[in-house]
Amino acid sequence: MRVMVLVKASPQSEAGVMPSQDMLARMGQFNEELVKAGVMLAGDGLHPTSRGARVRYSGSTRTVVDGPFSETKELVAGYWLWQVHSLDEAIQWLKRAPFEDGDEVEIRPVFEAEDFGAELTPELREQGERQRAQIAARS
Repeated sequence: MRVMVLVKASPQSEAGVMPSQDMLARMGQFNEELVKAGVMLAGDGLHPTSRGARVRYSGSTRTVVDGPFSETKELVAGYWLWQVHSLDEAIQWLKRAPFEDGDEVEIRPVFEAEDFGAELTPELREQGERQRAQIAARS
């Protein structure tokens, strides 16, 4: 199963405070373990919301809201995409991550094609597979 691991923002990350050299080294080591174990598929940190935007939808109207966004505990500062056997395995990996007091990280399973049942027609499934192949070819 694939899981998205969402690193929640903090007041420091939203202020653009970069991690210390020690934290970068510890996180780099943890990422190395994930890669060697075949768990890590992708992962990156995100700039503060002051450099981002949101698009809100209401009927045919699209409204753009520029960052920063006020509610820090609902914001994402970074992510990983992991391939694991179970949610419990993801939790066990995350328990080893070098986060600090007060940090919060969320794990969410990623939908797979079979999760959509009959609504995902063979044509739609083929379209998704073709798109994933095109993305992989660019890497």
